[in-house]
Amino acid sequence: MNKKNEDITEKKENVGSGVPRRSVLEFLLSFSASAVVLSIIYPVVKYLIPPKSREPITNFVKAAKIGDLKPNSGLIFRFGNEPGILIDTPQGELKAFTAVCTHLGCTVQYRPDLRHIWCACHNGHYDLNGINIAGPPPRPLEEYDVLVKGDEIFAQKRQ
Repeated sequence: MNKKNEDITEKKENVGSGVPRRSVLEFLLSFSASAVVLSIIYPVVKYLIPPKSREPITNFVKAAKIGDLKPNSGLIFRFGNEPGILIDTPQGELKAFTAVCTHLGCTVQYRPDLRHIWCACHNGHYDLNGINIAGPPPRPLEEYDVLVKGDEIFAQKRQ
């Protein structure tokens, strides 16, 4: 063989000994496609899975002071990360409930003119025992125990 043919044969042998370009390109393309799919799926999964509550579970809170509540009126207070409602009934009795409507989770309020608890979202009505009496709410409100210590009023979850 002449020198020229030996050089060509040697070059052919060197080209075939490494990783083929097609394999490298296929790897890069599949890696890029995987990264795109992951960048779409990850935020969706993070949105669908709720974060763990950082606030401790609350069973007992200060709802108000004695002077904050007038007869036949209601007061919204925070019970952990949800609202609660404290009511001084027309008979002078203190009652406390969760202020979250059992229909769609709206905040309820006390209506002194109707003398019961009312949800403005879909016109749901609860009596002063928290029992649903009209509208779409499917269940009664959760009732809390009311404790008075000195001039402070506390609400406590029932055991």
